[in-house]
Amino acid sequence: MEVWRHTLEAAPASGPFLVTLGTFDGVHAGHRELLRIAAARAKAAGLRAAVVTFDPHPAVVVAPQRRPKLLMTLEQRLAAFEAEGMDLAWVIPFSRAFSELSPAAFLDRLRTVLSPVELHVGRAFAFGRDRSGTVETLEAWGAEHGCAVHTLALRAPDGGRLSSTRIREALDRGEVEAAAELLGHPYTLTGVVVEGDRRGRHLGFPTANLAWEQEQLPAFGVYVTEAFLPHHGGARLGLTNVGEKPTFEGRRLTVETHLPDFEEDLYGARLHVRFLHRLRGEARFASVDELRDQIARDVAEGTAWWAGRKD
Repeated sequence: MEVWRHTLEAAPASGPFLVTLGTFDGVHAGHRELLRIAAARAKAAGLRAAVVTFDPHPAVVVAPQRRPKLLMTLEQRLAAFEAEGMDLAWVIPFSRAFSELSPAAFLDRLRTVLSPVELHVGRAFAFGRDRSGTVETLEAWGAEHGCAVHTLALRAPDGGRLSSTRIREALDRGEVEAAAELLGHPYTLTGVVVEGDRRGRHLGFPTANLAWEQEQLPAFGVYVTEAFLPHHGGARLGLTNVGEKPTFEGRRLTVETHLPDFEEDLYGARLHVRFLHRLRGEARFASVDELRDQIARDVAEGTAWWAGRKD
């Protein structure tokens, strides 16, 4: 997949394309359906499929006090776009000046660069200054310029709206299974394993301390996770604690994963942690022995859950 990281003024002209527009935080199940439909129609028509997205997230610029915690890094979004069949990803740097563009000015530049023959967007898509551009704006512009506009209602399995905000709310409650249903896959944290305080090893349950890259975390607690370790044989059971370790008067937020029956040194390794099931919330224990006993119960319960899932 070709990637452009250009402003509207600097982007090379390269159309025609079949185009999808959006921020796509999380690239959830609805986003993926939208991308797949666009990719399939482009292939059938002998065209290339382009996704136009923005970085940073528009709220970072126009409403920093309400900026969301992002579900994905830009590189993860790009990988998801490629997986769903996009031929080009145009990442437009979102700035204050860009946010002031009228819908017409944005669409005219889009036409100059990509010459879209179709536009595919979610039904709630809005763009341009003060989000004044709507699907109706797109449809009127498309009718004038010979560009078909297709919309998709992004609906969750329960019939409610499917949105990145709803996924963040589920994660804030620790409802990782609900988040996975909305995403279409388990929520995943990625990063490099760094040295921690080694308390897990002293307790008899060594952990991999993750320097995570995403902004959104699940609620504090203990989770059954699936850990992917490059060059270590694929997915493994993990027990992951998200929190501040209150038993040790912790004040630093950590994400630590215990891998049962795994003894190798992981410092510097890249780790992908997929959140499958919440065992309990974070708790403060009266003693280290009490904590050790609880961790042993967590490992036993998590192992049983994992085995039941695999049956």
